[in-house]
Amino acid sequence: MAKKRSFTLIEIMLVVIIIGALVAMVFPRLTGRGEQAKIQAAQADINVNIATALKLYELDNGVFPTTEEGMGALISKHPSAINWHGPYLEKKPLDPWGREYVYKSPGQHRLDYDLSSLGRDGRESDDDVTNWE
Repeated sequence: MAKKRSFTLIEIMLVVIIIGALVAMVFPRLTGRGEQAKIQAAQADINVNIATALKLYELDNGVFPTTEEGMGALISKHPSAINWHGPYLEKKPLDPWGREYVYKSPGQHRLDYDLSSLGRDGRESDDDVTNWE
């Protein structure tokens, strides 16, 4: 008669404890990735996507849109635009948190324009993503 070999309760508990320890080490590293991705998307918008549209507008019209015109000047022609060849953007850009980017021209931090996202908390603080730092 052959003996059946099976796992003991202690062996099963050890496996569960090891899996639990692995999850405890890996899970905290994965949870912050979503917020990091949003920050990187905002940086790409500010430093590349919207910046390119603003530079094309400035190339065509000789100046950046004013703060009052805002980024709406990149979507539809404003009376002050002399040589508008837009739209430079398809729609008004929103940051990854669903809010409009803050645009000021002339800028307070840069001579040409300031462009920023208020970040996760939606107010000026240390988590803002900007084009001047």
